[in-house]
Amino acid sequence: MKKIQLAVIPAAGLGTRFFPITKSIAKEMLPIVDKPCIQYLVEEAVKSGIKEIIIITGKEKHSIKDYFTPNKVLIKELKEKGKTALIKNLEKIEKMAKITFVNQDKPLGDGHALLCAKKEIGKRPFAVLFGDDIYDSRTPALKQLITQYEKLNTPIIGLIKINKKDSKKYGMIVPKKSSTQLHKIKSLVEKPTKAPSNLAIIGKYIVTKELFDDLKAADAKEKGELRLIDGMIRHLAHSPIHGYEISGKRFDTGDKKGYLDAVIHFAKT
Repeated sequence: MKKIQLAVIPAAGLGTRFFPITKSIAKEMLPIVDKPCIQYLVEEAVKSGIKEIIIITGKEKHSIKDYFTPNKVLIKELKEKGKTALIKNLEKIEKMAKITFVNQDKPLGDGHALLCAKKEIGKRPFAVLFGDDIYDSRTPALKQLITQYEKLNTPIIGLIKINKKDSKKYGMIVPKKSSTQLHKIKSLVEKPTKAPSNLAIIGKYIVTKELFDDLKAADAKEKGELRLIDGMIRHLAHSPIHGYEISGKRFDTGDKKGYLDAVIHFAKT
């Protein structure tokens, strides 16, 4: 079993729920106090043992790459002003992990975004972190999933318990076998009006080579886009997937109230 040392962060979406500000600023760069949302994900990955991160961006989302790339002009100006502490903070951001960038030309779904990085991913198992799910937890959320992967050697999906009336906002699982926070998955349903359970999928996953192969084989022609869940449904036909209820306080920063809740919470910590 190969260790999880790679994380992929799809960040090519348009962020329409935060228009008009996201017309010029990437949603992932919206600040939670003094750090952008995406930095919380990068820090979570690094604290979970990740050595390499691939960020998938769109053509117009230059601010993300600029943020994680050294700025020699800025460093020079800070040195001249004796701002040593600020320089150290900037260098810490730039050196957290090996970060590379892949472009998704068209918004054809999160599954398509992952396939844009298939050359860089190769045959390695990897984590997927979506920008809307930020946790404050004693053990990093991703580390919790990696621990389960190391026990089971199967793809792992991050889960939360929700009120069933909110099922139409989430991908949902039908559990086959459950024990405390761990669930062997029987089937998956995307945003059902009638909830098959109270276990909802959040934007954190462990993806194996086999699941990635199923994603590549999935057909997106009917829907016009390819989703990661399409590959998962295909994978379940021949191999197991587990879901794990992540411990900690979750913030949905893709929702306006959730974003404000995150700002207030992290301002106090």
